[in-house]
Amino acid sequence: MSLAKGCVLCNQGAKMVLFVTGRCHRSCWYCPLSRERKGTDTVFANEQAVDIPAQIIQEAENMSALGTGITGGEPLLCLEKVTEYCRLLKTHFGPGHQIHLYTAKAPEDEELAEMQGLVDEIRLHPPRECWETILDSQFLRSAKQAKARGFDIGIEVPALPGLEYLVPALPYLDFLNINELEWGESNADQMRERGFELADEVHNAIEGAKGWAEKLCRYEKVHWCSSAFKDSVQLRERLKRIAHNTARPFDEITDDGTIVYGIYEPESGNASAAAAFFAERFEPDSYTVLPDKIETAWWLLEKHADELKGKKYVIERYPNGGMMVEMTPL
Repeated sequence: MSLAKGCVLCNQGAKMVLFVTGRCHRSCWYCPLSRERKGTDTVFANEQAVDIPAQIIQEAENMSALGTGITGGEPLLCLEKVTEYCRLLKTHFGPGHQIHLYTAKAPEDEELAEMQGLVDEIRLHPPRECWETILDSQFLRSAKQAKARGFDIGIEVPALPGLEYLVPALPYLDFLNINELEWGESNADQMRERGFELADEVHNAIEGAKGWAEKLCRYEKVHWCSSAFKDSVQLRERLKRIAHNTARPFDEITDDGTIVYGIYEPESGNASAAAAFFAERFEPDSYTVLPDKIETAWWLLEKHADELKGKKYVIERYPNGGMMVEMTPL
């Protein structure tokens, strides 16, 4: 089985996820996009909200990104923004920075021309209602035009009944990716209406989704991407890359790519006054003093907890100031 070039980098955790818009011209019932992002025009590089384009480069640097995946919403609703960001990435990292783009549109030749030399790989998402007539669809026409212009071209869809209708399109594609159908907060009601259930209590995968894809996975160009793989491999490897580039000397990096450290909040509320305790006992790079707290190695805080009056916590979070995973009082 030959993976799409973008997938190879995703498997290494080396692809930055660039979310360019939450707007979309379609309303697919199975869309897992969160309510917070759906319909908005906020840009995210990985989990970081972007105010200026330079932040995109910074986030890519933070994870030593070898490529970028552009997603949404529908990215082609803001094509000018897409080309601006792609040009920025290619200029900064060089032409070898591999960029793939998801779209539920069938790009017109004019749109393909604007992306040529900036986007390397296009992943078409024909909605479920198009599958039976895929050979006569605008998506196949667009795939042929994209191939003629030198793009790597494929289809990427969620696992749903009827995947076999896409087989006739395989000769015209470089790949066909099937993502395990996932339960999300924004599509939960639609899932329940159709009688779908979660496969287990750990992941968001839908019971039976893998079975719908089994026959297609026998074809050389078809790749199955499970919900568990995205969570346990792709995300974890990406977090590890970010953590190793951004962790402070006293941050402990876990096997999942999160970081663990300690927080001390003095009773007085004045961290500067408490800093002398740390300066007398610890190396300068084993803690940092903030106005109302001191952050340090979790094991040092645990060791000296009885000597410090105030609140003490062990924190686990995503790297580079990311989402909090757990807070444990000492």
